[in-house]
Amino acid sequence: MGKKSRSALIAALAAGSLFTGMSTSTGAPNPQAGATGPGDGSPLPSAGASPLPGVDLDTVTIPELQARMARGSLTPSALTSAYLRRIKAVNPTIHAVLRTDPTALRQAAASDARHRHGATRGPLDGIPVLLKDNVNTRDMPTTAGSLALAGAPPDTDAPLVTRLREAGAVILGKTNLSEWANFRGEKPTSGWSAVGGQTANPYVLDRNPCGSSAGSGAALAASLSQVAIGTETDGSIVCPAGMNGVVGHKPSLGLVSGAGVVPISAEQDTAGPMARNVTDAALTLSVLAGGNTSRAGGSRGSLNDLTHPGSLRGKRVGLWRLPSLGPAVDAVMTRTAEQLRTAGAEVVEVTPPHQARLAELEFPALLSEFHRDIDAYLATRHGPRNLRELIEFNRTHSAERTCFAGQELFEKALAAPATTDPAYRAMRAELRHLSRNSIDETLRTHHLDAIASPTNPPAWTTDCARGDNDVIPSSTPAAVAGYPSLSVPAGFVNKLPVGLLLMAGDHQDAALLSLGAAVEHRLDAWRAPRYLPSVGPDGSASR
Repeated sequence: MGKKSRSALIAALAAGSLFTGMSTSTGAPNPQAGATGPGDGSPLPSAGASPLPGVDLDTVTIPELQARMARGSLTPSALTSAYLRRIKAVNPTIHAVLRTDPTALRQAAASDARHRHGATRGPLDGIPVLLKDNVNTRDMPTTAGSLALAGAPPDTDAPLVTRLREAGAVILGKTNLSEWANFRGEKPTSGWSAVGGQTANPYVLDRNPCGSSAGSGAALAASLSQVAIGTETDGSIVCPAGMNGVVGHKPSLGLVSGAGVVPISAEQDTAGPMARNVTDAALTLSVLAGGNTSRAGGSRGSLNDLTHPGSLRGKRVGLWRLPSLGPAVDAVMTRTAEQLRTAGAEVVEVTPPHQARLAELEFPALLSEFHRDIDAYLATRHGPRNLRELIEFNRTHSAERTCFAGQELFEKALAAPATTDPAYRAMRAELRHLSRNSIDETLRTHHLDAIASPTNPPAWTTDCARGDNDVIPSSTPAAVAGYPSLSVPAGFVNKLPVGLLLMAGDHQDAALLSLGAAVEHRLDAWRAPRYLPSVGPDGSASR
């Protein structure tokens, strides 16, 4: 692929520039949507069996859907109805979707009319999108998984939701998440919240979906929406993507507005797209970024740049192996490197510097930033007005302690130095310098297009008493630096997905997505989940 097509990936894709005007459909929240069902382990329908003639929800891409809509063989209403039916059938088993938007079909009908009259707003017009439930929506609750925010919805949409609405996307509903984005207790259980209970990994149901965007990742694996929105401070988009066998892109810091999103740290937080393929993720990012492709290293391009991935010949990729994730994961990385080399890429082994120091500094800095940023957010909502009141709420509401009791991170944040403290400022400055240097120096020294590493180990068994087993260092350099990262499916260990994490330099999102599309095409590692109740250590299914 040439330089022009590499840089063109997310720009204004085929009428991707946004139009003004927002859907005005509103309706009351529907907290019970998808929350009931047999959940008895009975066989689940495949997405491919969905009653949309000729459309396999597991594998169809947004460009393919839009082509059908342009021909009149598919309508947004039919697509939205198919996803709503699938949520009703599958969600009782995995608990990924907290609620569906009661206006979804009304939104889809408005898109039907735009398609009939040739007035579509771009590639996301009529495409169903699920939102992580820490993204503000004016017509549905936004809870961060906590009962403390389960009352009245926010007064306004987050800007990223406004952009989705203006692009004609159908807001399908909200996904479950790790409560407070996994920043409450020292031993949390990913995918659990007091509002939504425990989300299961669709590949093996007793295994964990990872990271705070757990519901978004699991919902996509189960084909409950075309795309979903996740958020990340460190690992919470890419780890759920890797562990649920889908694609997740953590954008460069500032590319997507963080306003109206329940925060951990303004220095690291970003929302980003999750999808079953890189094409859909890139098209969604184009909308989330508000068409500001120059900041993503892009220029105007066409859908051809997405749907026909370029060659890997001549690309240089640095492989950061991370043997701490186990020999089986390392074997997946060895096979991945062989596949990339066969496709013409050069793969060299690297170890980004400064990782121990980053691990030492990141958590104390986040504590100070969380106290500042959560106080500012809570002041805009009904319920606890600051972190101190939130801690008291959790002490007096037993439902907040049904999986794990602790709120040690809240308490440490309350006592952490203010962000005006010189020691804190020095710590964040050192973090920024070392994290950026760890990536920039590695890219420059080895003349790399990207750094690759395993996104995740095979999913661990969900256990409230033990908590997570998630020391996964690969996401940290890009997360702390504010640089982009992208997870694509790489393979399986014991029937559980493992992702390949790609990292690039500051605001090189377009080039990274272009490379990721080529890697995804070469690896061809995606497989539909089987909803196995459990697996043994040798990968044998058990029931």
